[in-house]
Amino acid sequence: MIVAARRRGNVARGLLLSLQLLAAHRLRTALSVSGLLIGVAAVMVMAAIGRGAEQQLRARLQTMGTDLLVISAAPAPRVAGRPRQVAVQTELSADDAIAILEESDAAIAAAPAVNRSAVLRWEGLNRSTRLSGTTAEGLRIRNIRAASGRLFDDNDDREQQRVAVIGPSVARSLFAGADPVGRTARIGTLAFEVIGVAEPRGIDPLGNDLDDFVAIPFQTAIRRVHNLNYVDAIYVQARSSNELEGLEREVRALLSTRLAERSGVSAPYVIQNQAMLLRAERAATGALNRLVPVVSAIALVLGAIGILTVMLISVRERTREIGLRRAVGASRGNIRTQFVLESGMLGIAGGAAGAIVGLAASAAAAYFGDWPLVIAWDAAAIGAATSLVLGLVIGLLPAERAARLEPISALRAA
Repeated sequence: MIVAARRRGNVARGLLLSLQLLAAHRLRTALSVSGLLIGVAAVMVMAAIGRGAEQQLRARLQTMGTDLLVISAAPAPRVAGRPRQVAVQTELSADDAIAILEESDAAIAAAPAVNRSAVLRWEGLNRSTRLSGTTAEGLRIRNIRAASGRLFDDNDDREQQRVAVIGPSVARSLFAGADPVGRTARIGTLAFEVIGVAEPRGIDPLGNDLDDFVAIPFQTAIRRVHNLNYVDAIYVQARSSNELEGLEREVRALLSTRLAERSGVSAPYVIQNQAMLLRAERAATGALNRLVPVVSAIALVLGAIGILTVMLISVRERTREIGLRRAVGASRGNIRTQFVLESGMLGIAGGAAGAIVGLAASAAAAYFGDWPLVIAWDAAAIGAATSLVLGLVIGLLPAERAARLEPISALRAA
């Protein structure tokens, strides 16, 4: 007990003396910890950028729809080198959406859609926008909700009602501050009642404005507006994101069979999988994530070299102090502990300062990069712990050199 208490007292006195010595040489202390500071801050910032970008992509994918598979009609092939009058192939139908929902175990919802460009007119003002004819389920799958008014329902679809839900971008530019709900706008020669304005959804991963649209009931679109017997897209919602790949395989097999039997063409469609978009983004940020340990390791090694240099200089400058302490009874272990503690304190100071700087730099990067602020606390903890370990390990060499000094030789050298 007495020996343990004495050791704790020696450590406490060593810590206090180390603080006094480091505070007395502020510039040297700051320079010695700067390398570790940069290393820890770099780890935090780069990790925050990568995670913030991925979180932003996830949020944008959620605005397009949750766990979504989008089946789009493929572009129509050229005939004798000339484009066809119809821009896309016309084999997809609303019945395919019903078949997918009935025969796929992974699908919980499916909705057809007809997407075209259109001009919306109101009181002499025109607005070119994206016209989407879909079902009430299609609005839900694509996360379209009403900010004011209401969305159209299945009854509106069955009765081919001329009602429309507009996006916030259309509402702002065409109605100029007036409440669009209840007003009548025209698409071509047909008058539509605006029954709702959708909630803002922002920009999708491809840079498209998700708020620039007009949605009308599906049956109204194919019967009264376009007079079509095919669809441009089918939106399919999976039970979970983990089942998207399996759902895609099921959809490909089902559609290939149905379309081959119907038209002799096996794959006149393109499938967009949210999981694939996320994987592509992760691959793009993977290079950045792989760069994190390289940059941080270089900075931490340079910081450790800085601490080693400062501690070796400190041993040379404090030769007389070491001689006096040895002359009045300090053991080699006391001297060794003193210098290891100083080096460890430099390490922990560099790690803590790096975490603070990394936090501020991560916030600045998120602000200027316009993505969510993600604090890489695990990176900060690992960086701080690594700095402490480096400080203690690096301190062993100068501590051993100081401990080997003989009192008489040290006093004479001073």
